[in-house]
Amino acid sequence: MKRCKRVVVLNGGTSSEREVSLVSGAAYVKALKELGHTVQVVDAQDNDWIARIRVFAPHVVINALHGTPGEDGTVQGILELLGIPYSHCGVMTSAIAMDKEMSKAVFRDAGIPVPEGMVLSWDKVIHGDPFPRPFILKPLREGSSVGVHIVTDTTDLSALRKTWRFGERILLEEYIPGRELVVSVFPDKALGILEIVPQHAFYDYETKYTDGLAQHILNPTLPEDVRQRTLIYARQAYDALKCRGAVRVDLRYNSEASAPHDIFVLELNTQSGMTPTSLLPDQARHAGMMFNELVQWTLDQARCDKND
Repeated sequence: MKRCKRVVVLNGGTSSEREVSLVSGAAYVKALKELGHTVQVVDAQDNDWIARIRVFAPHVVINALHGTPGEDGTVQGILELLGIPYSHCGVMTSAIAMDKEMSKAVFRDAGIPVPEGMVLSWDKVIHGDPFPRPFILKPLREGSSVGVHIVTDTTDLSALRKTWRFGERILLEEYIPGRELVVSVFPDKALGILEIVPQHAFYDYETKYTDGLAQHILNPTLPEDVRQRTLIYARQAYDALKCRGAVRVDLRYNSEASAPHDIFVLELNTQSGMTPTSLLPDQARHAGMMFNELVQWTLDQARCDKND
């Protein structure tokens, strides 16, 4: 029989993904209460959030933050100093996974295929295209496709720069045509493949969190060798970043290209959303794990490296 615990659900925060975090946090709270745990909600936007965690003295912190500083190793480091077990990945993994330049370098060194890319300053970007258009422009440290643009023949980069709010250094990648694939990976297994078919040009922030703007196809039809390599690459990405808990690996498959130039790992998300349109709960459910079971499993996986 499981022991009921005092649990802090840390959500909200100040990132561009605040609203998504609040929805994920609410889903965690509902499930944890149904499971019999005592729950305290703490909004990381509040100046006293660390003090509130210490006063409540939880057995576990469920980190439901998205974006910085909840997903980049900062909050993980604070919880390590406090000696409180927390959900999802640890300090180093979180920091590397959130930094697209660093994570691509780790994947490449591990032999995992990633799109060709480079990090440039805005001054260099607007004075010449690094790739034939279309190509992808991404902030270095944002999640949920915030700030991601497909640069096409009609894109005015000078105009885009005026509205840019994610720093002077930008990741630029070759555009990989084809299908959007997602694999949720647990410590001992990959949960299978999910294909995203967005109504928009790509799976952007609005499409991710607006019901009806994307179709989720569980176990999509793929050539068997493509299926196997997709699962292998996702598992390798998990291991390369030394992940723990459940993560989501995003990939792109170009059926017009031949191996090994047809599948690419785009990035790894250490703290998948738990909203009604999120992908990890979909894949877990398809694998036979209901939402409350997933939440209890997440709670059971929580740890503090300082205590090991």
